Amino acid sequence: MDNRGVGARGGWVRGAGGMLLHMAGVLAVAGVAVALLLAGLVWITIKETPDVDHLRTVRAVHPSVVLAGDGSELTTLRNVQREWLPLDRVSPQVVHALVDTEDKRFYEHPGVDVRRTLAAAFRTANGDTQGGSTITQQLVRNLYPEEIGRARTVNRKLREIITATRIEQRYTKDEILETYLNTVPFLYNVYGIEMAARTYFGKPAAELGALESATLVGMLKGTHYYNPVVNPERARGRRDVVLAQMVRGGHLSDEEFRRLRGTPLGLNFQRQAEAAGSATHFTEYVRKWLADWAERNNRDLGAEGLVIQTTLDPKLQALAAEAVERQSQVLQAVADVEWGTASPRLLSKTPAAYEKMQARVQPFRYLWTERGTLLDSFLRETPEFRRAVAADGEAATLARLKRDPAFIARLQEAKTRLEAGFLAMDPASGEVRAWVGSRDFQRDQYDHVAQAERQPGSTFKPFVYGAALERGFSPERMYADGPVEIRLGDGRFWRPADMGGASGRPMSLRDGLVYSKNTITAQVMQDVGVNDIVALAKAAGVNRSKLDAVPSLALGTSPVTLLEMVASYGTIARGGEYREPIFIRSIKDREGRVLAEFSKAPVRVMSEQTSTELIDMMRGVVSRGTGTAIKSQFRIVADIAGKTGTTQNNTDGWFILMHPNLVVGSWVGFNDARVTMRSDYWGQGGHSALLLVGDFFRAATAKGMLDVKASFPRPARPSLMAAAPPPAMMDNQGEVVTTAAALESLPPPTTRADIVVRRYVGGGVWAGDSQAAALADKAGKADAMPARSAEEVGAILGGMGRDPVTGARMAARSAVDYGDDHPVATSGASGGGETQAGAEAEPIR
Repeated sequence: MDNRGVGARGGWVRGAGGMLLHMAGVLAVAGVAVALLLAGLVWITIKETPDVDHLRTVRAVHPSVVLAGDGSELTTLRNVQREWLPLDRVSPQVVHALVDTEDKRFYEHPGVDVRRTLAAAFRTANGDTQGGSTITQQLVRNLYPEEIGRARTVNRKLREIITATRIEQRYTKDEILETYLNTVPFLYNVYGIEMAARTYFGKPAAELGALESATLVGMLKGTHYYNPVVNPERARGRRDVVLAQMVRGGHLSDEEFRRLRGTPLGLNFQRQAEAAGSATHFTEYVRKWLADWAERNNRDLGAEGLVIQTTLDPKLQALAAEAVERQSQVLQAVADVEWGTASPRLLSKTPAAYEKMQARVQPFRYLWTERGTLLDSFLRETPEFRRAVAADGEAATLARLKRDPAFIARLQEAKTRLEAGFLAMDPASGEVRAWVGSRDFQRDQYDHVAQAERQPGSTFKPFVYGAALERGFSPERMYADGPVEIRLGDGRFWRPADMGGASGRPMSLRDGLVYSKNTITAQVMQDVGVNDIVALAKAAGVNRSKLDAVPSLALGTSPVTLLEMVASYGTIARGGEYREPIFIRSIKDREGRVLAEFSKAPVRVMSEQTSTELIDMMRGVVSRGTGTAIKSQFRIVADIAGKTGTTQNNTDGWFILMHPNLVVGSWVGFNDARVTMRSDYWGQGGHSALLLVGDFFRAATAKGMLDVKASFPRPARPSLMAAAPPPAMMDNQGEVVTTAAALESLPPPTTRADIVVRRYVGGGVWAGDSQAAALADKAGKADAMPARSAEEVGAILGGMGRDPVTGARMAARSAVDYGDDHPVATSGASGGGETQAGAEAEPIR
């Protein structure tokens, strides 16, 4: 034998063996590396998967509840429309349809069906896309859309599989099914089988039959594609597929299948809406505020089951809603009839006549014929016009829209629908008690309490007079009620006027507010300064809307909200202390722990003396001024004070009433300011908005909800000045020329005085206040008034704010110009007056 051959062969074997060993080593190292790499990838993927403990949180989702002041429920706050239902309250037909169609080995696999997954992958590779996900995997995608996603990648699928496996390890099959059925989406912001059953079939999930269950389960393959409302034929075909799967699963007989296949869907579609009551504008305001609060404090209103305690009084709220609807219908009848006839004559001062005639007229017919271009303006603002005008042109588009009578009728009806806002607030605490944002929330969600900014008219005047009182002006300070002309910075002149014209008489500051005299208010504004008025109004509560510091602001020309105005009147009623309006008292968690409370300390913005005096002046508004209907028509006997407001052309009507227990305000008008009340009588806030407040207040007092014996403080001051004509005479220029004795006793001219000086037939001069002068005129006893000494006359004329000689000259000139037979005016609805450019203004007299 040749040993060399043997040796050669042995060397080759040893070499091959070494090489194999080397390769095996390399492969082993590579395998370990790959294994480690895969292990690392799996570990990283596991770390990226969501915490399945979240499933318990999802199953324990509770909407937050909003409560009224008495603890009754107003609304709930949900992220979605969902009501959690235990599995044993779900129809078994739903469970059978779901398992038979979506995951027939649901009760056997550990979260992933390997056989189904491989089969789906094989079919997909051959061009027939198939889904292999189990119910648990679908649940993972529904619960964790951000963490898992829906992208077709290996990494995403791996995260889905791992998460599904962990859920199966942690929860029972029934818990998984229950969570799935309560979280799956069904369009229209509806989640879960219970809300789906109510939405599509108008019944609870426990009552669903095989047909209905198959329809809803069939939607899960593609809710939009198989939407039974939009695509009924597709939905019916898919439903029959689900029924066939139930036959294969042994949960439906062949006979039943043949009977049910092809039958109509039997939908009873009902969109699910939040429960709406009379406080819906209030709850929407609360909802928006809470959304901001929750974001700042990292809270989930839709899941944490918070308990929000509001301040709303359900009984007062119900009375407010009834008053708004009842009186708005009355005023709608007035507007329909007045604008429905050509005659501008006032039909009646009582609404019953208009209600009887309403059915016999075409509402607003005269408005549309008299203002022919108004309808065109409204049409140009519609979405229908804007969509078509580019292609068809303006004239053709207008003509086409006008040929649609139903469209025109809807537009006209919307534009001529009278609207209202109403708010009641406790002045002591600042808590909101009643809030009605419109006549019907379902029809008009625009909130006329907190959203709508409208000119307040004369309801703004208390800030003018309050600023004067803060300056130390006396309520009896006198002004001439004559033409007023104020030069503006641009060279124009502003001439405020009153509906009833100027009386030509001197009038006290008190009466200027009581009778809502624009001419007096404008003069007070000049004496006080616009900046002081703005500062007081803002401090009192008009602190969200922009107030333009211009002369006409005194007459309420800067738009504000009803919420601001009622809050600011609450400051007056509270003795000059401002409290921010409170509509939420507290927020608690589900266990009753207080998370937040809302009550701020009051801030003094005017002296108590000023507020007391201002309230007393506003008592006069409701007892003898522009708001007397609150007592005469509604028989209110409590200690009340208030103010009416009317804006230019009867666009807005306001009335705000103060009582020690409650401040109540209302606004009446049309959403579009180009539509107004027609007559000056019904256009006044004292005849429109006052009706809502009066109706509410009468009902509240009748039910014992307000203390009619409660009273505001009264000013501590001596009786009104009594005055008599001292020996004097008047020259042709209106200068007062007194006797030497009287002249010696007069103090030097000052810048503060409350004085009326009038000439009487037969000689003599009156010095005193306008109310006493008016009473003397009425009684015809002006010349019989008791005489006063020179010292008494000096005391009357001196130290009250206006130069006595100037004041006397104005008063005397007015008496000369207008005569002594003009009574003091007892009315004066708000109006902005006029602003004109031109020559030099005549001197104010």
